[in-house]
Formats: sequence, C-alpha cells, structure tokens
Amino acid sequence: MHKEIIKFIKSILIFAVAAFFCYIILICIWGEFMPEQFRKNLNYKIGSGGNTFSRFQEAKTFGKTDIVFLGSSHTYRGFDPRIFKKHGYSSFNLGSSSQTPVQTLALVRRYIDVLDPEMVIYEIYPGSFTGDGVESALDIIANDKNDIESIKMALKINHLKVYNTLIYGFFRDITGLNENFQDTATAGTNRYVSGGYVECNVKFYKHEKQPVKNLEYKDLQLRSFDKICKELKDRGIRLILVEAPVGKEFYKAYRNKDVFDKKMMSSAEYYNFNNIMEVDDSLHFYDAHHLNQDGVELFNEKLIELVLNKQQ
Repeated sequence: MHKEIIKFIKSILIFAVAAFFCYIILICIWGEFMPEQFRKNLNYKIGSGGNTFSRFQEAKTFGKTDIVFLGSSHTYRGFDPRIFKKHGYSSFNLGSSSQTPVQTLALVRRYIDVLDPEMVIYEIYPGSFTGDGVESALDIIANDKNDIESIKMALKINHLKVYNTLIYGFFRDITGLNENFQDTATAGTNRYVSGGYVECNVKFYKHEKQPVKNLEYKDLQLRSFDKICKELKDRGIRLILVEAPVGKEFYKAYRNKDVFDKKMMSSAEYYNFNNIMEVDDSLHFYDAHHLNQDGVELFNEKLIELVLNKQQ
C-alpha cells in the first residue's frame, strides 16, 4: 500500500512537471502566431506610445547622472532633462505608463546602481497607489529585458495575464526576436527626447467636469513604496517626493487625499505642487491631468528654484 501511494505521488509530480512545460510551449506558440483578438490573457506590446522601449534601452548605457526621475506618465511627460541640464543637473527619466510602486521598486533595483544618482525625484501620483499594477507590468515586460525582478513583480501582482505575458517575454528575450526592433521616436504629437522624456507638442485642454475620485490605497502598493524609500535611503540617495500639478477640477475631485498627504510627509521630503504654484487648466495642460510643454517648463523651473537651488 505504501509503495502504491509513493508511485501515485510520483505520477502526479511527473504529470505536473510535463503539464507545466507544455503550458510554457503553448504560450510561446500562442503569443507568436495567434492574432491579438485571440490573446485576451496575453498582452505583449513592444514599442508602446510612451516610448518605454527607447527609455530602457538608453538607461542601460546612459551612465552616472545627478538625478533620476521615477513614476507614471506624469513623470516621463513632466520632467524635461533639457531644462535641468540648463541649470547644471544631468538627469534620466525612468517613468513609464501607469507605473505603480510595484513597478517602481523593480526599476529601482534594476537601474539605480547603473545610473548612480545623487538624488531621486519620485512623482507620487495618488492614482498609482490605487491600481493593481497590471497595465504597467505588461508595458515593462514587453519593453525591457526580463530578469528576476520581473518574476518578483509578477508574483506580487498575481494575475494570469501578467504570468502569460512574462513567459512569452522571456521567450522573446532568449530567442533574440527583439534584437532588431526600432522604436518610433516621433508619433503624432509626441517626440522622444534623450534622457527618457516624451515631449508633447503644445496643445490645450478643453475643460470637462470631473467625476469624484475615491482614493482607496492598495496595501501592496504602500508596502512597495515603503521598500523604495528604504532602499534609496540605505544607498545614501536623497529622495524627494513630488506631486506634479494636475487640473484644478481634477484635483478637487479627489476624496481621502489627506491620508495620502500624511503618508508622504512621514516618508520623505515631500512637495505637493498643486498647493505651491498656480497653473491654468486651459493654458498649461493637454488633458485633465497632464501638463503640456508650456506647463512642464513652468513646473520644472519652479521645482528647481524651490527644491534644488536652495540646497546649493
């Protein structure tokens, strides 16, 4: 009886291992040959609208810099390295679309020693603390080389689409299928600028009424944020938390914002530019919460004057 139980367990284990490898092979075939409409749980899009591929390719060889920017689209569309260069600061922008703290932590561990900054400016958009991180994870998996941090990120998010896309992403990396890929530097009104920034040609926002935004912060995101703060401080890097300006109506629609502000103030040096500077919804934004180039220039100059120059 005992031998039969052992034999049964062995059979189950062999079947499980075989099924696992068969699943991996099927995912790779599915991702390579099936049209997108049949890949609902596999979303691999290399060359995203936010120039994520170009940004991470450049980051690998950029070298030491004074400032690294972290965060979501408010980051890669909100901090222009050309403006900081005029004031004597070299910088690199590691923002990515819908980036949540789970992805930010992975990027810190992947790139912060490569870029070796004196300071990190982390744009802490409240909405990024309320999401599951799936969208940003898919973007990073498809547009950067995958490693152990990709696996950790996927395990934290624990979503089938992320697992499937990661399997396919490793397949693309190992087989070199992305080696000849060229990202588009200019798409529509967007233009990639060396240093990780995406410039949006000046266009103007037409005011719209904003729905109430009930901010319910995810424990996973808050834990990841705490790890980011600790790891940067342990490296002796000055961490500056910045909330970029958004449209007035967009900002007023937040609920439960005081909880967020208290958390940020207790974590590091924190500046909420919605309370610091005046921007015009019609002149300085291209949508409800993204600055246009005119707005970016005002914001960056104010940040340099208020936060960076006073430390010199």
